[in-house]
Order: sequence, then structure tokens, then C-alpha cells
Amino acid sequence: MSADDELRAHCRALASCRLCGHPAGVAPILSEAVRPRAMLVGQAPGKVESAGGRPFAGRAGKTLFRWLEQAGVDEATARRRIYIAAVTRCYPGPSPSGRGDRVPSREEQDACGEWLERELAIVRPKLLIPVGRLAIERFLPDMPLDRLIGRAFDIRHAAGASLIVPLPHPSGASSWIHQGDHPRLLARAIARIGRELERIGVGDGPGARSVA
Repeated sequence: MSADDELRAHCRALASCRLCGHPAGVAPILSEAVRPRAMLVGQAPGKVESAGGRPFAGRAGKTLFRWLEQAGVDEATARRRIYIAAVTRCYPGPSPSGRGDRVPSREEQDACGEWLERELAIVRPKLLIPVGRLAIERFLPDMPLDRLIGRAFDIRHAAGASLIVPLPHPSGASSWIHQGDHPRLLARAIARIGRELERIGVGDGPGARSVA
């Protein structure tokens, strides 16, 4: 079986996953990528994503794809060439506090972790882009974001090796990206992502030069 066939079969199996027992109508959100060369890992779908079935379809997604456009890859290309995964794949529901979405439980994260491991083995991404604290901690040590954003890390996992360039969560509720020198760290991360995507043949890279 080719990698393309294996990825399609994987997505069909993921679409039917109901391990966590979410309410009827809540189903895994799938990537649209074909022959991806990089992988982006978010935290969990929101209500907008759950309704429309596309990853990063809400306000946070608009910001994320604006960052990627600055890195030289428009949204259509990003969705086609970058496999978009997540720590958990189903909308976890609203937070009991009434503010934002519920943080997925450890059990939910562990259940979805098997899907992510399979995707790493199929895609074998040269570049991994974890977005947000929950995704970053899946691959990197628990450290302050200002020691992680703007840097690149070589890691090894069950499927091989990847270069990781983390990004903060693009949610408008996150104040981190507006504090201190954090905009400079974010710009550095975007520039590095642009160079790496160009190196592996995703996008044309002009945006990376514009934010250096």
C-alpha cells in the first residue's frame, strides 16, 4: 500500500472513531492534505470546526493562516500540503466555567494520541508545527513559551526525526503574543517556518523574507 493509500485509509478509520463517547453529532475533524510534507498539530477543534468539519475554520484559524501566509504559503496550499492534526480530534464542548472550550481530559488525549502516532508514521514529516501549549507539550519539555517560540528543535519519535518549530495559540483570547518582545519571537518563528517549508517544497517562501 502506498503512503497516499495508507493516509486515506487512516482518515476513513479516524472519521468513524467514537472512543471518547462524545454526544451524537460530534465527530473527529479531518485534515484535507494530499501528499503532505509537513504536519501541524493543534490542540482541539472548537465549536465552529465541529459544525463545519474543517480544522482551524474559526477566528483562531484566520490568524493561523495569516501567519502561514506571511511564511509564504496561502491557506489553500497549506490545507493541501500540510497535514493538520490535533492533540484531540473532537470538539470537547464548552468549559464548565462558561468561558471558552473545555480542556480535553487526559483520557481523551491518550485515546487520540494513538491516531497522532499513526499519522507521524505515515506522513514522516520533516517539519512539525505544534500550535498552542497543549500541542507543544506533546513534543517538547514544559518550559515558558518565550523559551520555545522563535526557536527550532530537532526531535526523534517512533516514526523517525522531525524539526519542530512551535507557535503560540492564535486565539484572540491569548494575550501572550502581544506582551513584551513576544511579537519579535513570533515573527522569528514564522520566518523559520517559511524557510523550512520552502526547503521541503511547500510554498514559495517570499512571505518568510518579509517577516525576517
